[in-house]
Amino acid sequence: MQLDAFKQAGCSKIFTDTASGAKAERRGLEEALAYVRSGDILVVWRLDRLGRSLQHLIETIKELHSRGIGFRSLTEQIDTTTSGGKLIFHIFGALAEFERDLIQERTQAGLQAARARGNFGGRPKALTPKKLAMLRALYADKGNSIEEICKTLDISRPTFYRYIKME
Repeated sequence: MQLDAFKQAGCSKIFTDTASGAKAERRGLEEALAYVRSGDILVVWRLDRLGRSLQHLIETIKELHSRGIGFRSLTEQIDTTTSGGKLIFHIFGALAEFERDLIQERTQAGLQAARARGNFGGRPKALTPKKLAMLRALYADKGNSIEEICKTLDISRPTFYRYIKME
């Protein structure tokens, strides 16, 4: 069905991918992007065939535009070679930027709420208070080597020195 639509649209060269559109590596798309030249129009069946996300789609279209290449989506009937198609595409771009800003604001609000509850995120401490007390006791006994202390507590030398420095 898609191949028929491309032929009907007048496409002279058709590139295909059999992998999922969500995958990062899509050989057919890469070949198509390398093949098109200034003055050409890249035609896709649907917008999701060109970009993994709206952000990726916008970046790809901008790159095509900078190379003098038009873009057309058959299903959504977007054609960046026309003024109406450019308008639609810029609206999509503005919506994508708005969405990114909202996500960033929600993330910051979530982090602030977590901090207010006493959660600070990040990697857990290598030593619990109990293990820290053991480290101090083992270190105070000069009969223990640093290597033995690290093996006993299952920590690295840098971790050992970091905790010793905190005292």
